[in-house]
Amino acid sequence: MSINVVLGNVAGWFLAILFFAIGFVNTFWGNDTIFGIGIAVLSLIYIPGMSTQIKKLTGFSIPLIVKIVLALFILWAALGVGELFDKTGMMLEDLR
Repeated sequence: MSINVVLGNVAGWFLAILFFAIGFVNTFWGNDTIFGIGIAVLSLIYIPGMSTQIKKLTGFSIPLIVKIVLALFILWAALGVGELFDKTGMMLEDLR
């Protein structure tokens, strides 16, 4: 297994977990339930091997550039518009 494949898998798992966590926080704290569910579902495309399953199911694969642009959009939406830090604070307050 080459270093590029290993780095790609690590990056994929990192983004999948990060985006799922962002989706989870947005689903249960604040008023962005649909947005949170959407982000959680989109996080699935970053799981290594999921592209193969999507290609089997739909007949087309998601290009790397689309994944990069989508990742940047998710980060922008969650950190800028989605007020992720405020929602994370609400979550931590509820857990106390």
